[in-house]
Amino acid sequence: MGYDRDLAFEHINPAKIIFGENSVRDIGLEVDSLGCSKALIVTDQGIIEAGLAERVEQALGRRYIGTYDRCIQDSGFHLVNEGTAFALEKGADILVSVGGGSVIDTAKGMAMVMKEGGRMQDYSGANMLSRPQTPHIVVPTTAGTGSEVTRYAVIKDWDRNLKDFIVDPYIIPDRAILDPTMTAGLPPQLTAGTGMDAFAHAVESIHTLERQPIADAMALHAIRMIVEYLPRCVEDGSDLFARGQQLLAATIAGIACSSAFFGLNHAMAHCVGALYEVPHGIGNSILLPHVMRFNLEECADSYTQIAAAMGIDVRGIDKLEAGRAAADAVRELTLKIGLPQKLREVGVPEDGLAEAAEMSMSDGCIIYNPRMVMEAEEVLEVYRAAW
Repeated sequence: MGYDRDLAFEHINPAKIIFGENSVRDIGLEVDSLGCSKALIVTDQGIIEAGLAERVEQALGRRYIGTYDRCIQDSGFHLVNEGTAFALEKGADILVSVGGGSVIDTAKGMAMVMKEGGRMQDYSGANMLSRPQTPHIVVPTTAGTGSEVTRYAVIKDWDRNLKDFIVDPYIIPDRAILDPTMTAGLPPQLTAGTGMDAFAHAVESIHTLERQPIADAMALHAIRMIVEYLPRCVEDGSDLFARGQQLLAATIAGIACSSAFFGLNHAMAHCVGALYEVPHGIGNSILLPHVMRFNLEECADSYTQIAAAMGIDVRGIDKLEAGRAAADAVRELTLKIGLPQKLREVGVPEDGLAEAAEMSMSDGCIIYNPRMVMEAEEVLEVYRAAW
């Protein structure tokens, strides 16, 4: 993969992972193992209506003290602060987030403010913490963000209309309970979109400036799994084996990107998400082939590995050609699972691309992109290609 003697890195992931069908039934034992007794569920209305939060409540038994259910897509600072006040009022000593990335990240923010005081706005940035935070168990209901094992939280500042990126190893949840039955009711397009978020995590882990061999190995395996199992999940949502494999792939990709970070793709997806409410996985899916072509000459070797992981025979093929084949294969995968192909299809106006490009230059992910991005005009060209 092109490493030399200058290679140096840290790989940290302290989360305990529990996997298996109906493993959520054991969540009470995990609360006990963390020395806690008052569990607050953090979730959203969709999870409530689907009956998934009730399953967790029943499994918690006497440990359950209440539910904060006001999380939304692109959850904001104000909701973290509101949820924190609710948790403190209830006397919670542990949070149990049940949902997708926005729910999990809301709970990560709450865990910080409950422990450190103040407001969510006080903790934007990287490595602001110096001690473990409020205990946090995650039960993901989507197989995409990997937030159940990452040191990242993305929380929107609705006043400034942008997404803030919080990075700190102390916000990695204590437990991740991966129960395929908790994802079985996910609609096909949401399954596809969140699945491609995981795929983007894997790709960016391999080409980022912070890439390293452990993350490479995990990301490449996640790619193999997603290519095989995500289409099966989209086609048949009741296929619990495929659901389980996709859930594992998302977590594996999350561990990889938690060490290797992201790049231009996530920076751009964050911005169209903040400005035009494009779901994060859909934004990543649409942009990824175009970002790969933009980066190709800087990381053709990495993309050759990705092509091979996607099942392309790269023997005897020039690396640039193999890299282009990888980008094409990503697009074919998104077509196969029925996702939109253009930003215009998801409500991004052409006259809004320049603002998104300018905003992308300030997103922290962009500095780890393998090809240095010097001007907003370069980002704008990628947006135009995806529009």
